[in-house]
Amino acid sequence: QQKIAAEMNLSETAYLRRLHADDNFSSSSTFGLRWFTPTNEVALCGHATLASAAALFYMMKNPSPQLTFQTLSGDLFAKREGDFISPDLPENKAQPQDEEKYKDLIKATIGSLPVQDVRFSRSVGGDLLVRIPNSITREQFEKVTPDVAGMMAAHPPEIRGVLVTLKGNKENGCVDDDGVEYDFVSRFFDPWSGVPEDPVTGSAHTVLGSYWAKELGKTEFYARQCSTRGGDLKVRLRGDGRVDVAGKATVVLQGAIRI
Repeated sequence: QQKIAAEMNLSETAYLRRLHADDNFSSSSTFGLRWFTPTNEVALCGHATLASAAALFYMMKNPSPQLTFQTLSGDLFAKREGDFISPDLPENKAQPQDEEKYKDLIKATIGSLPVQDVRFSRSVGGDLLVRIPNSITREQFEKVTPDVAGMMAAHPPEIRGVLVTLKGNKENGCVDDDGVEYDFVSRFFDPWSGVPEDPVTGSAHTVLGSYWAKELGKTEFYARQCSTRGGDLKVRLRGDGRVDVAGKATVVLQGAIRI
């Protein structure tokens, strides 16, 4: 599985498996699920969970109203919500951190951009959340080019990835194509996992949802991950220790791997 993920060379490669001999991808509702980056297995991956659900719903025509995935992070769930698929993931809270402790890593990630807040979430595998001030524009944010070599050199072992986030508003250009304001935008960098920037990171939004709920005093968010490919998400902090992270999926390739 790891060798195939390295050959795929994508952010994550997901593997679905039947749990019992009589299970069927077209009709069963519970499956095993594992995720691998090009270099290692990860404990939680939201967008690959969404993609796995999409493969079952769209390609295998699975009629189940809700799918259950047994994973390293416990049971995860996914259901359809109109054009969206909504994985049900565990909430991951972030604690305040001393910026000085990670100053070299932060500088390598965002360069000279100012920092407003720094948090760390150990439960998701080690995400360093870096919030930049609201005065930074979306254009400035999307132009940030991390120093990958500097990030690798400054990488402490407890860090899974660096999650940079910005509060959205019309003034800083954080709106969608229809002019609807994003509550927050983000980018996620983890070059030590084999891919410098993750296109869309569902698991990171379990941290972001928890963080922005306290900052904005609300529990439902419209968010954007501002990678080159990018993606819009609907995030809902439920209050029971779970987060719904909904997004759209498109099947672009179907085939078989010969081993």
